Amino acid sequence: MFRRRESVPFSFVAEADRFRSNVTPPPRERASLSEKAGRTLIGLVVVAGLAGSLLLGLPALSPEQSAGHSQQTEAAHGR
Repeated sequence: MFRRRESVPFSFVAEADRFRSNVTPPPRERASLSEKAGRTLIGLVVVAGLAGSLLLGLPALSPEQSAGHSQQTEAAHGR
Protein backbone atom coordinates (compact mmCIF):
# COMPACT_ATOMS: atom_id res chain seq x y z
CA MET A 1 0.00 0.00 0.00
CA PHE A 2 1.29 3.45 -0.93
CA ARG A 3 1.46 6.10 1.84
CA ARG A 4 2.25 9.74 1.30
CA ARG A 5 4.67 11.49 3.57
CA GLU A 6 2.43 14.55 3.90
CA SER A 7 -1.23 15.00 3.33
CA VAL A 8 -1.91 16.98 0.19
CA PRO A 9 -3.42 20.19 1.64
CA PHE A 10 -0.60 20.60 4.13
CA SER A 11 2.34 19.67 1.96
CA PHE A 12 3.36 23.32 1.67
CA VAL A 13 3.86 23.49 5.45
CA ALA A 14 6.65 20.92 5.34
CA GLU A 15 8.39 22.87 2.61
CA ALA A 16 7.92 26.27 4.21
CA ASP A 17 11.56 26.45 5.31
CA ARG A 18 12.78 26.11 1.76
CA PHE A 19 10.91 29.08 0.34
CA ARG A 20 11.68 32.52 1.67
CA SER A 21 9.80 35.52 0.47
CA ASN A 22 11.76 38.54 -0.66
CA VAL A 23 8.72 40.79 -0.27
CA THR A 24 8.92 43.00 2.78
CA PRO A 25 5.71 44.06 4.48
CA PRO A 26 4.88 47.76 4.50
CA PRO A 27 6.12 49.70 7.53
CA ARG A 28 3.68 50.13 10.38
CA GLU A 29 1.99 53.48 10.65
CA ARG A 30 3.16 55.48 13.62
CA ALA A 31 0.57 56.32 16.23
CA SER A 32 -0.60 59.91 16.08
CA LEU A 33 -0.40 62.27 19.02
CA SER A 34 -4.12 61.90 19.75
CA GLU A 35 -3.84 58.07 19.76
CA LYS A 36 -0.92 58.22 22.18
CA ALA A 37 -2.82 60.66 24.41
CA GLY A 38 -5.89 58.41 24.35
CA ARG A 39 -3.90 55.33 25.30
CA THR A 40 -2.20 57.23 28.10
CA LEU A 41 -5.53 58.52 29.38
CA ILE A 42 -7.06 55.05 29.36
CA GLY A 43 -4.05 53.69 31.24
CA LEU A 44 -4.30 56.43 33.85
CA VAL A 45 -8.03 55.81 34.31
CA VAL A 46 -7.42 52.08 34.84
CA VAL A 47 -4.62 52.70 37.34
CA ALA A 48 -6.67 55.34 39.19
CA GLY A 49 -9.63 52.97 39.35
CA LEU A 50 -7.51 50.19 40.82
CA ALA A 51 -5.90 52.54 43.33
CA GLY A 52 -9.27 54.01 44.32
CA SER A 53 -10.86 50.61 44.81
CA LEU A 54 -7.91 49.59 46.93
CA LEU A 55 -8.15 52.71 49.08
CA LEU A 56 -11.91 52.35 49.52
CA GLY A 57 -11.79 48.60 50.05
CA LEU A 58 -9.02 48.39 52.64
CA PRO A 59 -11.09 49.70 55.57
CA ALA A 60 -13.75 47.08 54.89
CA LEU A 61 -11.14 44.33 54.89
CA SER A 62 -9.45 45.33 58.13
CA PRO A 63 -9.97 42.80 60.95
CA GLU A 64 -10.25 45.44 63.67
CA GLN A 65 -13.72 46.02 65.10
CA SER A 66 -14.62 48.79 67.46
CA ALA A 67 -16.20 47.87 70.81
CA GLY A 68 -19.51 49.52 69.96
CA HIS A 69 -20.01 47.47 66.83
CA SER A 70 -19.29 44.01 68.21
CA GLN A 71 -22.04 41.48 67.67
CA GLN A 72 -23.13 39.08 70.37
CA THR A 73 -25.46 36.14 70.06
CA GLU A 74 -28.34 35.36 72.38
CA ALA A 75 -26.31 32.50 73.87
CA ALA A 76 -23.73 34.99 75.06
CA HIS A 77 -26.44 36.75 77.10
CA GLY A 78 -27.36 33.55 78.87
CA ARG A 79 -30.82 33.19 77.34
